[in-house]
Amino acid sequence: MKTFWWIASLATTGVLSKPRCRCLYDDPCWPNDSDFSQLQSKLSQQLISPVPPESACYPASNPSGNCTDVELNTSNGRWRSDQAGSMQSPNFETFIFPNGTIEACFLNTSLGFPCGQGIVPPIGVDARTVEDIQAGVAFAAKHDLRLVVKNTGHDFLGRSSARDAFMIWTHHLKNITYNPNFVPEGASESETYNALTLQSGVQWFEAYDAAQANGRTIVGGLTAGGSVGAAGGWISGGGHSAFAPRHGLGVDNVVQFTMVVASGEHLTANTHINSDLFWAVRGGGGGTFGILTSVTYRTHEITPLISIIFSGNFSSPAAAKDVVSKFVKFCPNISDLEWGGYTTLSNAGISSLMVAPNASWADVNATMDPLFNALHNASADAITLTTPFDGFFSWYQAIFPSGGQVGVNTELSSRLIPRETFADSEHLTEVLLSFQDGIMMNHVVGGKVSRIDPDSAGLNPAWRKALIHAITGGTWPEGTPVEEIRTLQQRFRDELSVLESLVPGGGAYFNEASLYEPNPQHTFFGDHYERLKSIKDKYDPSGLFIVVEGVGSERWDSSLNCMLY
Repeated sequence: MKTFWWIASLATTGVLSKPRCRCLYDDPCWPNDSDFSQLQSKLSQQLISPVPPESACYPASNPSGNCTDVELNTSNGRWRSDQAGSMQSPNFETFIFPNGTIEACFLNTSLGFPCGQGIVPPIGVDARTVEDIQAGVAFAAKHDLRLVVKNTGHDFLGRSSARDAFMIWTHHLKNITYNPNFVPEGASESETYNALTLQSGVQWFEAYDAAQANGRTIVGGLTAGGSVGAAGGWISGGGHSAFAPRHGLGVDNVVQFTMVVASGEHLTANTHINSDLFWAVRGGGGGTFGILTSVTYRTHEITPLISIIFSGNFSSPAAAKDVVSKFVKFCPNISDLEWGGYTTLSNAGISSLMVAPNASWADVNATMDPLFNALHNASADAITLTTPFDGFFSWYQAIFPSGGQVGVNTELSSRLIPRETFADSEHLTEVLLSFQDGIMMNHVVGGKVSRIDPDSAGLNPAWRKALIHAITGGTWPEGTPVEEIRTLQQRFRDELSVLESLVPGGGAYFNEASLYEPNPQHTFFGDHYERLKSIKDKYDPSGLFIVVEGVGSERWDSSLNCMLY
């Protein structure tokens, strides 16, 4: 009898009650046609039904759409961002059932798989106005839907998609406004910025064009074709750039946000108004505090620069060790000079693109000569090149033309490597050369980034101590059996452990990181996490905005559909 009353008591107090779970597509609670008709009446565009772009090639005997267009553009980042159902990495369109069955839509129809929806949300809002976003947010909140916010789909944690979810797509919010005397809302008239305001669908190639047209430059993401969004997840995660050592990270260049929060309000956030939200969004992660509708960035004067390119295949393991050791010793100097760039290295060879803003050609050559000489001694096919440019825009157009760069199944691991780790160059060299597919060393920190107050933004303070943002990872072809994918994923976990051993308790970039972080709250946000969680609870008390490994995600199960507490 006592046992009965104890169980009954637990039930009435909610301990044994059913956990709160999102309403998903095909659940009985899913909104009916009448509900969607009411939503449609509030929107400027028709509701969309996103599908994997490869679906145009099915059935193979009689394709339903322009399959040739898909085949020609599948690796083009701009094209993929124009498709509501396309992610930049197709593995984030793919669903793997617990029994190992794959549901996906492969471009190669000869693999014999049916085309499935995978984890592409089946319905959503094509937002063209702030009111569209507000209507979508209100609808998702009313029906307790799993809400996904997608901009371009550049996301290595799969935050732009979710199975059976409801999507708000911000890609078509494209307005750009230049104001040489921008005054943040709530500020005095004397606080002015030479600024560019970008709506949330603007991509970096569009932002760079606008800045150049107004005789300015702007700190942004650097990819082939410039397809990364300039006012979404990039900035919310911190926003790195080869020009960050010179001008600071993206979050250091923002002067104002506007965004729709869970209540449906459209808020302005800066250092004067909603300053807690302004602090949190600058590094606290995308899709977490609300939906950005615009970002205002300070711009910079156009200055000349020197492009630095070097590459070579190593003639032996000893040659690899010699060059990489010299490169490791070289990195602190690069940071102090405020140069930036990207270096990939392995036992096989090294390849690097760097940029030296406002530096003389003679000084750059003098600085690089020792490393260049070591590379030529170690590699018969070494290339070393320094080239002057009149400014960022001409350099960017020459180095990052439109071209293939995405459309491949990809997973990453990463760590921010602090300056002190470079003191033991021998150990660091050994670790860097241990990765099977090499490692990418991003020179996107140090310099000005390290001189900014770590508490000035919600960004993980580890960024302010870092000298390099290091990335490992790998890819696999479509149709790869689940067993082989799992083997690869175990390798990625092992590589993450190596990075962690190199920087115990270290930090990582939320936008380019591992799906298997054992303590994502600390790794991505450091000792800012509790404050970030408090701000999230203030603006999103019901947890409408939840993303993989994001602030508040620990309260949800692995699917992010059911609350744990």
